[in-house]
Amino acid sequence: MASDSNMDREMILADFQACTGIDNIAEAITLLELNNWDLVAAINGVIPQENGILQSNFSSEASQTGPYGPHSQSEATAPAPSAPPSSASASTSASASASSSSSPPSSSSPAFCPVQPSRHIVERQSRMLNFHVEYRQRSTEVVLEDASTIGDIKSILETELQVPVSKMQLKGWKSGDVSDSTVLRSLHLPKNNSLYVLTPDIAPSASTSQSSSAQQGLSNQNYLLVISHREAQRDYSLNFPASKTIQEVKRNISDLTNIPVRHQQWDGWPASASDDSMTLAASGISYPCHHLTVCRRSSPALTVDQTDECTDVHMVSDSEGDDFEDAPEFGVDESEIFGMGSSSCRKSPMMPENSENEGDALLHFTAEFSRRYGDCHPVFYIGSLEAASQEAFYGKARDRKLLAIYLHNDESVLSNVFCSQMMCADSIVSYLSQNFITWAWDVTKEANKARLLTMCTRHFGSVVAQTIRTYKTDQFPLLLIVMGKRTSNEVLNVIQGNTTVDELMMRLMGAMEIFTAQQQEDIKDEDEREAREMVKREQDEAYRLSLEADRKKREAQEREEAEQVRQERIKKEQEEEREAIRLSLEQALPPEPKEEGGEPISKLRIRTPSGEFLERRFLGSCKLQVLFDFVASKGYPSDEFKLLTTFPRRNITQLDPAWSLVEAKLFPQETLFLEAKE
Repeated sequence: MASDSNMDREMILADFQACTGIDNIAEAITLLELNNWDLVAAINGVIPQENGILQSNFSSEASQTGPYGPHSQSEATAPAPSAPPSSASASTSASASASSSSSPPSSSSPAFCPVQPSRHIVERQSRMLNFHVEYRQRSTEVVLEDASTIGDIKSILETELQVPVSKMQLKGWKSGDVSDSTVLRSLHLPKNNSLYVLTPDIAPSASTSQSSSAQQGLSNQNYLLVISHREAQRDYSLNFPASKTIQEVKRNISDLTNIPVRHQQWDGWPASASDDSMTLAASGISYPCHHLTVCRRSSPALTVDQTDECTDVHMVSDSEGDDFEDAPEFGVDESEIFGMGSSSCRKSPMMPENSENEGDALLHFTAEFSRRYGDCHPVFYIGSLEAASQEAFYGKARDRKLLAIYLHNDESVLSNVFCSQMMCADSIVSYLSQNFITWAWDVTKEANKARLLTMCTRHFGSVVAQTIRTYKTDQFPLLLIVMGKRTSNEVLNVIQGNTTVDELMMRLMGAMEIFTAQQQEDIKDEDEREAREMVKREQDEAYRLSLEADRKKREAQEREEAEQVRQERIKKEQEEEREAIRLSLEQALPPEPKEEGGEPISKLRIRTPSGEFLERRFLGSCKLQVLFDFVASKGYPSDEFKLLTTFPRRNITQLDPAWSLVEAKLFPQETLFLEAKE
């Protein structure tokens, strides 16, 4: 039976995509789930209709070959007679029944929509939409059905504001550019909306020219509001368009801080911001950044009258009624029937819808979880699913953990029991904290569920997303146990909400055993890899040291050779200098006198350190300096050698060089010897 049901849904999905042209499977499934897989209702919700009439757009070929038998082009386009809503509904139901009972078309035939080619009256409930429209210093409330167009709003505003439609620009749509013919239903608007009118071709009056010009100058700007939450001791930095009203800001803060608008106490709004319907541009706050503080207003216990207000939503004022927009029809929260409600009349959602930042959404989830079930609960990872996966799977093997993904659904009656008795049990909290990275998400809202399926498809593959999609609301909450592997992540276990503490612990321990075995292999592989890398690093270091030693040895040898060359050059220069001095002294010596001369002559015999003798005649009147120069010219300068007499032993080099040989008692002959100085 389950396989037949899945096959029927696949056929419905294929028919829905063929009729609407929606290629995104996730989007198509979300739209079908919103309509409980009612094909006709889902198509009516997507394709813009006029007066509740569903028209088929078959080509002539498709009309002739469809499963309903041959039809002529005139029959396909002929208008259907009017019928009461009951008969139209029956006709539509019969059409859907006939479509499901007929066999599917062959692969060769074109895709078809299981709606008969003739027109059918489809009963559709209209939604009433509220529009708060601001124009300069004026505010106007407009209430219309969602079947109306934007041009209808402008026509009403033309009467209220006395502004021609041709000169009116209606801004504030979240879906981008729109035209006057756009149907409000196609924009998927919430119940309450805020718009503003621009008239660039109409000059402002004298009384409002200054304020209007200031607002127009800031109409396309964004304000950065730094809002401090006193109880949580946390700051929120939020960007808001200048067209946002103070009431809308307070609603957004209500989603973040879990403080209803009526219980919010603010500090930091200027005195000019006296009305919550004012836009930020007109409120007088600082541009581009303004600091505010919010906390919960302390209030006494509810009185009887206040209790009546909680149980009868029709008695709530307009400003407070926005907090009960999603309340059940009879004013009683569904969670209160099953004992899940708190003291407040409306249970705050676990996670805001369409939150841009996953970290902020998880902070809100944790705060709401603590408020409902107490502070004894698993530590939920604050961050994106990708960051949680990185934390669990991609560290060192010894530090890796399993990833536990908790999926909450407030519409399931099992959520309260599972959270209070299982997720808040001391043993479960301790075991999850030690061995798991726990990440949570709220799938109560369809937008949040679709976002979760997209994240799971991106990180774990389409199989995981399809697995989550198959679980029904009453099977929630779910606890997915995911283990990181080398190639892809693997879901080890999916634990449903209808379990006990012992069974939950056993399944967590079973998943932990599988993970531990895989972790030991990973640790072994990582240790072997680190050992190989260590050996390689040691080899690289030894090779580097060897190269460094060779380089130093080569540099030392080069320095030694360079020093040797330098010393040789210096020695050569000294020898050349000494030779030049010797030659100059030799040339400056007076000529040796002859023995036959009439002047007294002294014969000197000088013994060198090598044992050779130097002999020469000198005039007796010759100075000792001449003797010293003669010895230096032979290679024995007086600064290196001393000239001594034998007996008595005298150092001639210490005598005055100006003395004559006779005065030095070196006359008429003397034997001297040279000795190197120390």
